Amino acid sequence: METVDHSRSIDKDTTLCMSLAARPSNFGTRFHNYLYNELGLNYLYKAFTTTDLAAAVGGIRALGIRGCAISMPYKEDVIELVDVMHDSAVAIESVNTIVNESGTLHAYNTDYQAVADLLTEHALPTEYSFAIAGSGGMAKAVVAALRDSGFTRGTVVARNREAGQALADKYGFDWAPELADARPDLLLNATPIGMEGGPEAGAIPFTADAVAAASAVFDVVAKPPHTPLVHTAGQAGKTVITGAEVIALQAAEQFALYTGVRPTREQIDRASEYSRAAG
Repeated sequence: METVDHSRSIDKDTTLCMSLAARPSNFGTRFHNYLYNELGLNYLYKAFTTTDLAAAVGGIRALGIRGCAISMPYKEDVIELVDVMHDSAVAIESVNTIVNESGTLHAYNTDYQAVADLLTEHALPTEYSFAIAGSGGMAKAVVAALRDSGFTRGTVVARNREAGQALADKYGFDWAPELADARPDLLLNATPIGMEGGPEAGAIPFTADAVAAASAVFDVVAKPPHTPLVHTAGQAGKTVITGAEVIALQAAEQFALYTGVRPTREQIDRASEYSRAAG
């Protein structure tokens, strides 16, 4: 792996970008700073968590922070704190990116485009039936991308009936509190199940039988890259899409929004590899 010199100078003109997450990881910090260095941009990226979302977002505005990535569990709560909701965020009522334009906070959702691109890249047939676990902000992005990509037979699996039914109804799919005996072609996880450091880090959101019956599995959890669900599906020889792929593509879109510079796919791949190497 190529060694990258991160000794570039930080000065009063350095532009700051950041992220807010319940459990911050090093991925975004390393990904963005790698590309700033490679492209010679006077930017710096730092990950944060907060117990006061309103104050944190107020700080973005007050301190002139250029951009902020928003992760679980803040993607919906942050909506009332921004000024302009762009189409990608309005469509799914979920925000994962804030861009500060001279004190006006613009909200976007780059998860949606990343998921849609990966569905196309992995050539998943739209004839597939699917089941998605989850009904939060990330689930909204995934379900919207599935619908807009041409999938027509799907079920939102969520214990929260109100949220799950609302999400399913909005996009013309079914809702169920659990997968039960259904065996869809495509299984998707949009919950924190399997996330490193979480209360269910060693669990999978579907039964082993359901995974064995599926043709493809898509887990949006990015850390670890090989979640228990990804590992189970890989061992069974299924087509697998990982959260590591999602986070790299959505981060690249955020990078372009913050800097006005769009990295190449080769640069994205190098930054992603560098970021994952940190563990």
